[in-house]
Amino acid sequence: MLDGCKQLCFLIRSALIHRTAPTLLFQACSDNSRMPSLPIPDHPQPQSLTDLFVSFTLLALQGFGGVLAVVQREMVEKKRWMTREEFIEDWAVAQIMPGPNVVNLSLMIGGRYFGLKGAMAALAGMLAVPLILVLLLALVYAQFADHPGVAGALRGMGAVAAGLIAATGLKLFGALLKNVLGLRLCIAFGMLCFVAIALLRWPLFYVLFGLGSVACTVAYQKLKP
Repeated sequence: MLDGCKQLCFLIRSALIHRTAPTLLFQACSDNSRMPSLPIPDHPQPQSLTDLFVSFTLLALQGFGGVLAVVQREMVEKKRWMTREEFIEDWAVAQIMPGPNVVNLSLMIGGRYFGLKGAMAALAGMLAVPLILVLLLALVYAQFADHPGVAGALRGMGAVAAGLIAATGLKLFGALLKNVLGLRLCIAFGMLCFVAIALLRWPLFYVLFGLGSVACTVAYQKLKP
């Protein structure tokens, strides 16, 4: 826009000197009309820090038994702040960082849109109200921990959480079609990770470091010009 204004001023000055104002001004207007407009965001964004705080508070309050499915539904399907591909990439980074995955993801999303203030607002939304509820539930659970009904309810929640995680994995499977590694390599790495953790009982850190390093190397080679 600044270059266009400079060009217009130069043409006006030239018009005053050479008395060809109509032609030059018409040319300037035509050139400015062809200037590219500002890029339009591909998907909606949080409107304010309050929007971030409330959204992550509501998200955290829904995360009974498993947060992955809730995060994917809220961030990708409902609010559309992220695409499926962006969610998979950010969740992978959050997975290998120290600390709870969803907390890391909230920091990344808040920081992306509003910097440090956004990261702190998203983090506060994830922890403030849920922390109060957890403390209250802990007091109640201490009184009824030995009750058979409470034990059965917790087992039922575990089964539901497993189903939610499996369903989320199936939803996100389609995003692997656009992955730089290709569908076959993604499936191969996924199966190796499952065998190492679920069957061989290897520590998560070693599996992520080993398979993650190999996957990053292969992806780098494919992206390398």
